Amino acid sequence: MLLSGFFITGRAKSAFKLAGVLQSNMVVQQGRPLRLWGTAKPGDRLSINTDWTGRVVTTVADANGNWIGQIGVPKTTPGNFTVHTIVVIDGNDNIKLTNLLIGDVWFCVGQSNMDMPVNEEKIMTYRGVLDFENEIAAANYPAIRLYKADAKFSINTVPDTKGEWKVCSPATVGGYSGVAYFFGRELFKQLNIPIGIVISAAPGASTQAFTSRQVLEADTLLQHTYLQPYARLLSSQKMVDTTGFFSNVTKPTLLYNTLIYPLLNLSIKGIAYYQGESNVGDNREAYLKLFPAMLADWRKDFNQGSLPFYFTQIAPYREAYNDSTTYQTAIFRETQQQLLNIKNTGMAVTMDVGEERNVHPRDKKSVGQRLAYNALNKTYHLKNINYQGPQVSRFVVRGNVVTVYFKPKSVGTGLSTNNGKAPAHFFVAGDDHHFYYADAKIVGDNVVLVSDKVTKPIAVRYAFTDAPVTNFENKEGLPALPFRTDEWVK
Repeated sequence: MLLSGFFITGRAKSAFKLAGVLQSNMVVQQGRPLRLWGTAKPGDRLSINTDWTGRVVTTVADANGNWIGQIGVPKTTPGNFTVHTIVVIDGNDNIKLTNLLIGDVWFCVGQSNMDMPVNEEKIMTYRGVLDFENEIAAANYPAIRLYKADAKFSINTVPDTKGEWKVCSPATVGGYSGVAYFFGRELFKQLNIPIGIVISAAPGASTQAFTSRQVLEADTLLQHTYLQPYARLLSSQKMVDTTGFFSNVTKPTLLYNTLIYPLLNLSIKGIAYYQGESNVGDNREAYLKLFPAMLADWRKDFNQGSLPFYFTQIAPYREAYNDSTTYQTAIFRETQQQLLNIKNTGMAVTMDVGEERNVHPRDKKSVGQRLAYNALNKTYHLKNINYQGPQVSRFVVRGNVVTVYFKPKSVGTGLSTNNGKAPAHFFVAGDDHHFYYADAKIVGDNVVLVSDKVTKPIAVRYAFTDAPVTNFENKEGLPALPFRTDEWVK
């Protein structure tokens, strides 16, 4: 059978090969057609045989030597770790893929906090995930498989990625994304099925770098904000090649072309995303167009419906700032919260795991687990798994006392703090619009606030500064979502 797909432009080499992501040790997405693609001599007839179907599918390489074939994949069941094989034959040549598992494949995308490995990273002076020595020693999960695509930069879409599927073990896990590993591990522990993780990440990457040129050109605001300032650079691959890594990594389209486009034929279960620090300070109107447009384009091109998309709200950090009243990062977190209006999305909150002086917090386990909780509750419908912390619903003022109410489902089994102290980072303001720290106390499912400096409160903020590493959560250990009740800062 012949299918349309994302192919190599120009005449392909005569060598018979599969796309780089199609390898032994991979996980094949259950319950969806498996697409196999690659190159061969133009006109070659290829046959594809999988051990789970017992039948042969044929396809023909087109005039440019590109071919693609599709074969059905059954659904798996918990505890089924049957090993499978695929053989693709082109005349006298054949490629055999072995040690395959059928399960769920998740696409993990982002910048440095998604890229940071389980182990130490000498180049980025990253000290590894918390307790990485023991985490690595315990990483004996042969049903979890990981693939990381090499980050490259191109002004045009490229046909392939480079990377290697590896079986998760103490010998292999250290070099893979900590967030992606803990995400996949939590899914495996709860579902008991094979989990494949495909990682497309690069330190410093921006949202526009993961967005196609067509998307940016289609909207005047996006074109003006993100594309036009780099028109000269994007006109020459030579200019890109002679520009440093961290100069390229935020530029529009350069990572979409190399880390997203070549994988669009891959059947996946959903997407996990940890990115945003590089877009702090963006024009809000532009970013609120950019992010949904990027996601809509990915979903369209993957052609697998409204794929689940779970993203991470950036953690508290201050870096160069030394003023507790700064809130540029808080505004961006608020913008991220607005993205939850997009269909089939969820957000992992990280307000309690940040490190005030470090944009790369080491607690990657909590982040990966919280992304997994979103997936387990929303995609896998395990409603006993809570995925959200306290979310404000309203507040009531009586004299100088403010009572903050939270959405009942977000409270879980009750409100708490992670250190036994009073909730921190609550502020109230009066008519002067100046916010003062408030003493906070948990009373049942509410929080009561008082500040001796505000006699008539009219507005409340919680964790609405750049670096408020928080302690307020529900008893499930999920941190409260930052909020403000005013609109005094746009």
